[in-house]
Amino acid sequence: MQHIIIDDNLRRIADEKFAGYLCHAYCYAGGCSFKHAERDFSLHAGDCMIIPRRSDLVTDVTPDNDFKVEVIYVTQEFIEIATPQSNYGMRGHLALFDNPVMHLSSEQQERCARNFAEIRRRLSQPQHHFYHEVLVTAVQTMILDFFDFHASQGGYDKISSQYHKLMSQFIDLLERGDYRHNRDIGYYADKLCVTSKYLSEVSRKVSGLPAAYWITRYTSLDISRLLRDRSLSFTDICEMFGFSSLSHFSRYVTNNLGSKPGDFRE
Repeated sequence: MQHIIIDDNLRRIADEKFAGYLCHAYCYAGGCSFKHAERDFSLHAGDCMIIPRRSDLVTDVTPDNDFKVEVIYVTQEFIEIATPQSNYGMRGHLALFDNPVMHLSSEQQERCARNFAEIRRRLSQPQHHFYHEVLVTAVQTMILDFFDFHASQGGYDKISSQYHKLMSQFIDLLERGDYRHNRDIGYYADKLCVTSKYLSEVSRKVSGLPAAYWITRYTSLDISRLLRDRSLSFTDICEMFGFSSLSHFSRYVTNNLGSKPGDFRE
């Protein structure tokens, strides 16, 4: 398995072969519109983008004729090796889940382009006696610069190891799909042996948003994806998420996704 793959076409981001990879993209020219997690975004010259793991959430990729991009895909396994010992990654991960694009200054653009070029250069040197190690160093430098870009735009507050661990465990529960039958913050607080108030306070300090936001966000994204699957009836989806009735399910969809269930199939 290749731990690092370089591509020049953003349209392939949702290909099955990139499942489990983190996508890092830098736009050199032109622009491209796309949807990520049901929201509209655009990538323009000088912008970078990071899609953490869920590249299947990217749809409707529409590049301009002069769009030029470089995409570096890195496996989760390699990212874990290369990520420095910093708790800042959790804040960045959650922020990128909601907005994967960062607009860079001229100096940041130069750094980003250099980092991408260095990873390309190191990939072309398999004869290097310490090939793996130099690749790890190149990817780590890219990650640290991405941390710096994000901190420059959103402010840098140190996250304690305790907060980082709790938030990581909370997101892990959501990633495994517990929200399908448990959308009350009390369930997650009990699982993590803390109070609901404390969990929400930690979520606000780490991500800027309450725990309830992340529960609803994960639920809504999953429901919107399933609603587009015409092989599933509304009753099937309603039962998957443990709603007491179709009318309750319909109200939830309307309130949180902004459209009625039927609108997703028109």
